[in-house]
Amino acid sequence: MTVRDLLARIALQEDINFLLTNRVPRQLLTRFMGWFSRIEHPLVRDASIAAWKLFSDLELSDARHAGFRSLHDCFTRELKAGARPVDPRAGVLTSPCDGIVGACGDIDGVEVVQAKGFPYTLADLLGDGAAAESYRGGCYATLRITSSMYHRFHSPADAVVREVNYISGDTWNVNPIALRRVERLFCRNERAAIEMSLDDGGQPIMLVAVAAILVAGIRLHFADVLLHLRYRGPNRIACAARLAKGEEMGWFEHGSTIIVFAPRGFRLSEAIGEGVRLRVGEPLLRAALP
Repeated sequence: MTVRDLLARIALQEDINFLLTNRVPRQLLTRFMGWFSRIEHPLVRDASIAAWKLFSDLELSDARHAGFRSLHDCFTRELKAGARPVDPRAGVLTSPCDGIVGACGDIDGVEVVQAKGFPYTLADLLGDGAAAESYRGGCYATLRITSSMYHRFHSPADAVVREVNYISGDTWNVNPIALRRVERLFCRNERAAIEMSLDDGGQPIMLVAVAAILVAGIRLHFADVLLHLRYRGPNRIACAARLAKGEEMGWFEHGSTIIVFAPRGFRLSEAIGEGVRLRVGEPLLRAALP
């Protein structure tokens, strides 16, 4: 058995995994990681990336640059041109990120599911009951970005960003083990609710970028601030950013989760279900046929 196999077996033990990734000083560890990952020293960088590869299936062949200044530079890497083709079809909302589909499906009124037996309301997640009503009876998809994945995210359609609502919070791990144990986890964590309207018909869509332990911040191109645990406002940031389908919106400083909400009239694309792996630009949701 290799060292990597042994570490993976340990990590899969639910109690151990939960203790090691949650029953620790989460916010302090997150701030430390934000500082440590930016150290631009070859020995620190190389040792950190080597350790990272022991715990994950880190794949860097599609990275735009072969070398990295720091661990953070590797976390937030860009991709080679054309590495993520975008589905151009009208009425198709594409995946904004590389990720693994978690809970997804129809929205029950304004209630959705984080994991079996663990519901939460859109009003609680978004911090805005009126905004939640826009998605009553619509559909949603949860996309978990693992630590080794590409961490930038992109617009799922031709759209305009109207507002960002930053909600400070905790930094629980967002892996499936934690989602089965911590009620309303997404509603507890630091997050940014990005309100958009589609060019095709003006319907609203919402992307909620949920941070987690070791995520030192959320960077958005259209909001000239770094959203992180020490950010003190304003929490609501007005925007008027027009984005093309597939255009980069920003990035996480590490892995985390994006939840996509669409209003009534949209449904999951074919083959989308829990456990499916997606890449940026692949179909996620689509407008229902009349």
